[in-house]
Amino acid sequence: MEQDAPSGYLELIRSNRDFRLLWLGDVISLLGDWFNTIAIYTLIEQLTGSPFALGLVFVIKMGSYALASPLAGVIADRTNRRRLMIGADLLRSVVVLGFLAVDGVDDLPLLYVLMALQIAIGSVFRPARSASLPNVAPGPQLVTANALMAATWSSVLALGAGAGGLVTGWLGVDAVFFIDAATYLVSASLLWRATIPQPSLSEGGPREPLHRVAWRQTVAGWRYLLSHPPVARMALAKSFWGSGGAAMVYMLALLGGELGASSEAVGIGLLFSARGLGTGLGPVVGRALLREQRRWPLAMGACVLVSGLVYSATGWMAWTLWIILPIVVAHALSGANWVFSTVLLQTRAEDAFRGRVFATEWLILTLSNVVTITLASLLLEHKLLTLRQALLSFSAVMVVAGLCWLLIVVPAERRASPQSVHTPRPL
Repeated sequence: MEQDAPSGYLELIRSNRDFRLLWLGDVISLLGDWFNTIAIYTLIEQLTGSPFALGLVFVIKMGSYALASPLAGVIADRTNRRRLMIGADLLRSVVVLGFLAVDGVDDLPLLYVLMALQIAIGSVFRPARSASLPNVAPGPQLVTANALMAATWSSVLALGAGAGGLVTGWLGVDAVFFIDAATYLVSASLLWRATIPQPSLSEGGPREPLHRVAWRQTVAGWRYLLSHPPVARMALAKSFWGSGGAAMVYMLALLGGELGASSEAVGIGLLFSARGLGTGLGPVVGRALLREQRRWPLAMGACVLVSGLVYSATGWMAWTLWIILPIVVAHALSGANWVFSTVLLQTRAEDAFRGRVFATEWLILTLSNVVTITLASLLLEHKLLTLRQALLSFSAVMVVAGLCWLLIVVPAERRASPQSVHTPRPL
């Protein structure tokens, strides 16, 4: 694979119709998702004012990913990924309309259940999309495709969070839920027109019912990671940043109310827009500066460490709009770490196992994030830490995680032979 000569962004979009359709669907549905997310954060804060109730939103979202991911990976490897993504979009459109029934504190259990359903369905979509990307954008297009996808996610976060805060404050949460449902329908229609190759899928489909082989196939995915350390290391990369970073993202929703913006929704939207701007810049800059894959593992550890140092500024400085600057920088480093690890995971994992590998990666990531955010929300709920103290504490965790990556993972990468890193052997 010619990793040293990636194609350009515009060239990829213009020349690759199937990637273009997949990408456009992602843009539209993500825009609606970020409208939805800001509306939910605002609604919880208005109804309860509780740090734990807000933290529970993050925990339920990530916990739903964690519980559904093992089966989701098996489904992504054993069924037609294109049809799977279309079905997930249609189901999520229906579920999102259920948020319209949430009208007060007594309806919070319903809101949590609907969130869990939306995320569980999305957990099937995510590994199917990630596993499809190398087949839709092969060879030198893959690095560009991943960088573009990550930059798109970030840009849409920046636009969607900011606009979502404004729309929520202007039209109310119900209008936002209608918008989100419509975006899923548009995404499904675009995917319907795309052709997504899947070489590992047998023509006759699985012979056994899915429930009989799900556990065996999930275990096989874990065994694949354990028997392929170069793949396993990349599957842990995002969790190293999330060890402290997940709590920092959660606390942005609390910090939004401290900025003195015209409304709480606007404040939250601004901070999440800063996060999106940073994660959009990071992959683009990282791709331009570091084209050699052998340098990526070292850069990934440095990204985690420096991100923690930069994020610590939010605990020291005055909470004005200037706080956006360290948030942008910290998430630029996060975005670079994300793309480097994703590309290495895609290129090191075999297609037949790729869906399970990405599902397992998300399981590890979401479980670690659930622990981190639960701890942060309980410390704040019981006033064991102030918001400033929590920001400083969890940024320090990120620094330690970055040091651990540099001291443990980077030497292991250097000892690995090129064949073991870039050509995973079959089980």
